[in-house]
Amino acid sequence: MNPTRQRRLTIVIAILIAVIVASALVVYALQQNMNYLFTPSQVQAGEATSYKTFRLGGMVKAGSIQRSNDSLRVTFTVVDASGVMPVEYNGILPDLFRENQSVIATGHMDGARFVATEVLAKHDETYMPKELKDAMAKAHQGKHIDESASQDKSSL
Repeated sequence: MNPTRQRRLTIVIAILIAVIVASALVVYALQQNMNYLFTPSQVQAGEATSYKTFRLGGMVKAGSIQRSNDSLRVTFTVVDASGVMPVEYNGILPDLFRENQSVIATGHMDGARFVATEVLAKHDETYMPKELKDAMAKAHQGKHIDESASQDKSSL
């Protein structure tokens, strides 16, 4: 092989290696920035253990909201058909946040509790994010729970 062909082959191989490394870094970065949505029962089943941060979705349990007197710290419980997850949040909650409302919290697990960095509340009586609706429907499968009945209860 003459030196010109060998140099061209070396350049082509170096470019291919650089493209493969760059693609791998992009895929890795995108995976680290994705936020997956889980219900409390999915978290308790261990489906969220491989994720550093994720979103927790469900209903705020009635009577579970406890506010700190000297800070913005709030603790509450998020429930779904068969799961219960205590949540801690330090910040200002949305105006629509209240008991028996759908909520999505972004954060991470700290032992048996979920520490939220952001809390979102549903914005009207009929809206539920598609991901949360699908996750709750999956949780209700096999438990003989009527979807319309659970949605009626959520609007109380």
